[in-house]
Amino acid sequence: MALAQTRQAGEAIAPVFPGRAMEIVPIETRGDRIAGPLAAEGGKGLFTAELESALRGGALDLAVHSAKDLPADMAADLTIAAVLPRADVRDALLSRAGPLEQLPARAKVGTSSLRRTALLRSARADLEISHLRGNVDTRIKKILGEQADFDATVLAMAGLQRGGWLEKLASRVHPLPADVFIPAAGQGTLVLQTRASDAELIESLRAICHVETFQSLQAERSVLRRLGANCHSCLAVHVFADSQTFRARAMAARPDGSDLIRAEAQGPAAQSAADALAEALLKAGAKERLGTT
Repeated sequence: MALAQTRQAGEAIAPVFPGRAMEIVPIETRGDRIAGPLAAEGGKGLFTAELESALRGGALDLAVHSAKDLPADMAADLTIAAVLPRADVRDALLSRAGPLEQLPARAKVGTSSLRRTALLRSARADLEISHLRGNVDTRIKKILGEQADFDATVLAMAGLQRGGWLEKLASRVHPLPADVFIPAAGQGTLVLQTRASDAELIESLRAICHVETFQSLQAERSVLRRLGANCHSCLAVHVFADSQTFRARAMAARPDGSDLIRAEAQGPAAQSAADALAEALLKAGAKERLGTT
């Protein structure tokens, strides 16, 4: 998945630097090596720390991240230079037994995401939610393989598309509506991160930065910071343009997925919608649910 994302980013960057060679440097992160729950090992930063270290050391000029893997707080010496146009923001159920409403009673669904666990339980309290991590191929085999351990799992539509799985598994993939199954902050967005001091590179990449996606991403990340969210937080945030305005949706719950609340807001700009959303979440008791009071 990471390699497919990096190649996509490389295709977008190439016209900015005509005639210059680019080298893709694969880096395995600690998050890739961990089989257990990420929160127990330090959370989402496990997918970014090695890449950020390589940027600081000069081994990389740009790091490509899935935006939802970036911690809400970024060190001052690094910056987001550009984001690509947002892909499909939705999650999808990969299932042997049809869409979510057709899963049999007490079906076993695998996921390691607190957010997805809470939303699944909200939609179907009878489901058995069990831990499942690994790359997409591994998770697909756990559902559709000869010795399948689960009835279904939830994957990001953007990842399925980028990795070429969506066409192969079309009959098994059931998109979940984003207004109900609210995505994670940054979901579907690829980020190009670089050193904050590299002004020439940052200026050059402005040509490929998708402004609306960038605005939505920054607004979503501001909600995470406002609520003090971290890898232990069960939180969904989605900010998006809707005609002449921006709309924002969120879900917050306790780490076990219980006591779930939802909030919505809108505003003339992405940030104003996010600010209103954060206020609504605070008034509804989101910090108590997230454990960030």
